[in-house]
Amino acid sequence: MNCDNVFVKCWEEKECVVADNEKGASLDTPYVLDVILDRNSTEPLYQQIYNPIAALIEAGTLLPNQLLEDEISMAQRLSISRPTARRALQELVDAGLLVRRRGVGTRVTPSHVHRQLALTSLNDDLIKAGHSTRTEVLKYQIHLASSDEVELLNCALDEELVTIQRLRWIDDRPLAVLNNTIPSRIAPTLTELSRYGLYESFGKHNVFPASAVQTLGAKNASKSEAALLAIEPGMALFTMERTAYDVDGRVIERGSHVYDAQQYKMTFPLATS
Repeated sequence: MNCDNVFVKCWEEKECVVADNEKGASLDTPYVLDVILDRNSTEPLYQQIYNPIAALIEAGTLLPNQLLEDEISMAQRLSISRPTARRALQELVDAGLLVRRRGVGTRVTPSHVHRQLALTSLNDDLIKAGHSTRTEVLKYQIHLASSDEVELLNCALDEELVTIQRLRWIDDRPLAVLNNTIPSRIAPTLTELSRYGLYESFGKHNVFPASAVQTLGAKNASKSEAALLAIEPGMALFTMERTAYDVDGRVIERGSHVYDAQQYKMTFPLATS
């Protein structure tokens, strides 16, 4: 076996794992584990599949977002049962090394979006971190304030508001569903929201956030949220509720956002009192 330009690791001299790491290989070409299983070993077959894949991921040989072959293909190729292949992949998912996403298959866990807790635009933070982004405006609805919105936005009962829903993509993956309610008099246009982040769009109307009250939490994805984020219903979401104010203390937006917890995390600076 020619092992030049490949990553090779032998497991107790019983099997050899080879991962082609040639430059330019597509992340969308399913990675196929080349492994010889020892069916006489006391080590379970699923573990013999788990170990080399985990090692390749941890070594950086399998890159974030690399697609893996599906359990049906793996089971047929390695002459094992589908439950065995499924367990090997699920153990890797449970270990945080793989993610299973509806419509895109089983992939190496993507790099997390790492965001400092600050009054900033998600879009701006993603771009500064070197990610490519795009935004789909799913809803742009003009309406009169309800009694609940009057309380949340401190506005008149008949004030005109705009409710928007956006889907934020990062590196061609859906990351977050963003729901915001904004006074119509300062609301960015649909075109602006498609091109820029909310706060950058505000700036084009000379509206600038000065402070905010923000609540962080977690929930399980609903069917509609899961469909938008290409995940399974019930998977973990990171939630954020935010009310932002201008320099005069007027509410400029009320936001309710959910993020795919597999891709998103925040950092809280702490200090002793």
